[in-house]
Amino acid sequence: MSMGNWKQPFAVLADIHGNALALAAVMDDMRKRGICRAVNLGDSFYGPLDPAKTARLLEKLNPVSVLGNQDRMLLEPTPALSANPTFRYVMDNLSPGDLARLAKTPPVVHLADNAILCCHGTPEDDTIYLTEETASGNPVVRPCEDVAAHLKTYTASLVLCGHTHLPKIIHCGKTMVVNPGSVGLPAYRDDEPPHTMSAGSPHARYAIISRQQNDWQAQDVLVEYNWNAAAAQAMERGRTDWANWLQNGVAS
Repeated sequence: MSMGNWKQPFAVLADIHGNALALAAVMDDMRKRGICRAVNLGDSFYGPLDPAKTARLLEKLNPVSVLGNQDRMLLEPTPALSANPTFRYVMDNLSPGDLARLAKTPPVVHLADNAILCCHGTPEDDTIYLTEETASGNPVVRPCEDVAAHLKTYTASLVLCGHTHLPKIIHCGKTMVVNPGSVGLPAYRDDEPPHTMSAGSPHARYAIISRQQNDWQAQDVLVEYNWNAAAAQAMERGRTDWANWLQNGVAS
């Protein structure tokens, strides 16, 4: 799509993780702001919430989408993942058509005559955080030289990424990197390396991008929704960890 198609404000979503309640609230907020175009940066369905309704909402929204690492896991499950109750729940809820559409989703998308680069983690690896590093066990914003190393020869003036679940706007020379945070899961714990990510509140998060005087502008948006109901869904599937993250926005 040409630059002209992306001069009007558009929404950037990431890491929905099957949280249809949060996604519906974000879409309602977009509607109230008059924003109808969106980019979805992946990890849309995996989680103990409502992947089927999430799929129907995304069909309605019809965003430009890229594949996340946990989207890819649904398509290429390991034996260990196949035995995971949350994985089986997600797969039982998604239709063959949902999975077929997911399989056609590219890992990287270029928009606006290559001025916009969309990826989940980095353009080369959907499991690597672009905006933070976590070697210490806590997220630390990457310096621009590290960001540039991961972007390599890409020359986009706007890079959109997710994966960390933390909203971030980084200016590195002529490039602005925007991570909108997570629509559906504001905190989590991971083991490789051991670290936690905490947005600090249970709100759904997304970003609004606009073009002003030949420069990109980004706005972080927090949206209230019924996170207690989302936590109850997680509890029904035995995921007390998810329930706590959804209600508190903090992982410890």
